Amino acid sequence: MNKLQAGIVAAIALGLGIFVALTISPPSSDEPQYLSLYPQPRALPEFELVDNHQQAFTTSQLKGHWSLVFVGYTFCPDICPTTLAELSSIYPKLVALPSEHPVQVVFLSVDPQRDTPERLNEYVNFFEPEFIGVSGEHKYLFPLVKAMGMMYSMSESTDNPNYLVDHSSSVVLVNPQAQVIGRFKAKFEPGKIALSDSQLILADMALITE
Repeated sequence: MNKLQAGIVAAIALGLGIFVALTISPPSSDEPQYLSLYPQPRALPEFELVDNHQQAFTTSQLKGHWSLVFVGYTFCPDICPTTLAELSSIYPKLVALPSEHPVQVVFLSVDPQRDTPERLNEYVNFFEPEFIGVSGEHKYLFPLVKAMGMMYSMSESTDNPNYLVDHSSSVVLVNPQAQVIGRFKAKFEPGKIALSDSQLILADMALITE
């Protein structure tokens, strides 16, 4: 095979490669890229929580909204305040998305012993007055968090006033029918706090809420 024939063959191979890449795995800009979707929407168990305004919080408060839910507690030293700060930074753009169902951010505290409605109110207001802080009894919290695909556990005795709580660090997405559809997984990098990327959340939410 001479150089001309080799060049033609190479060009054809390159063209076929591009064609296959575009037809079999076409780049898509209209599908969420960061959200990890569950195989099917998950119904949430019945629960009775109390929000930071001392009002009842049930599935009714999730219906009709796209809800970004983060599980944590106000005494959390790192992941919780950093994640809420990140969500606060994109919140103006989230609520400005043209959608039939507005976006809301819910901070779900799994430390009801210390996180009273008053403390939750002070805490979420520090980040964004429109954020919703909720908590309640563990008999409601545990199955709710589990249904969301998340977890939490007390890492030590609550007799210690400074006890820590282990919890998932992803941000869960609940649809307007109060069903969990997926989560924005936290990124784990050596030496850094595991966080969900707020800009990627915003990019995906712009597509999801259309």
